[in-house]
Amino acid sequence: ELQAKAEFKSATHRIAAWRKPSPQRSLSSHQLFETGYDDDGEKYGGRNLVNVLNELNVEGAIVVARWYGGTLLGPVRFDHIKNAARDAILQFTNVTQSSQSVKKAKLEEDQEATRRDELIRILPERDQSIKVLRGLLAEKQSSSSQGATSPAKVPDYATLPLRALENLERARDATIGWVLKQIEKAEAYEAKAEAAEEKAVVSKGDASSKSQRDSSQPSSPVPAERRIAAEADTTSQSPGG
Repeated sequence: ELQAKAEFKSATHRIAAWRKPSPQRSLSSHQLFETGYDDDGEKYGGRNLVNVLNELNVEGAIVVARWYGGTLLGPVRFDHIKNAARDAILQFTNVTQSSQSVKKAKLEEDQEATRRDELIRILPERDQSIKVLRGLLAEKQSSSSQGATSPAKVPDYATLPLRALENLERARDATIGWVLKQIEKAEAYEAKAEAAEEKAVVSKGDASSKSQRDSSQPSSPVPAERRIAAEADTTSQSPGG
């Protein structure tokens, strides 16, 4: 197709060469390439173009057109052919790399915009989660002198750059982790206090039961001799005795 381009129609020689990946692999698994050329009447011209493709390690096809001007150049003509091919390849490579760089920059810009929109959406949700968790922590620490830290003023996330939003995300995550640990400690303290209170109630109940058992037991009978003596004392103290 390149050889058939209109601008090459009047050329004496339209020397072509190509290089493409081969389906085969070397013993060391290195990529192999298939090459080919068309001298189009300029003997050894195509092979020189293949050498340029291999030298620059590029894939694709190239055509160098040569117009014969009536003067035999000898072997130096191959230098002109290779230089023309090398210049064309480098120019194409630079344009391609520039285009790829622009595409890459645009892709990164789009990704950053998507990430920024995501953070603007989720950061208020994190703030709400922190508010709820702090409220729960305050309830559990109501009997303690140390309460939850007051929440900071919420910024306008839509006005902040991506890096600032990412820093805030890390800070919010750290805050949530800290509050959860404090809640866990408070719950452990509550459980310990409840266990101690329950133990104290059980001990008090056991003591009360023992007291009731002691009071319900009948008194020991008074011996007959003591009863007679008591009656005698009573009789002797009555009037008219």
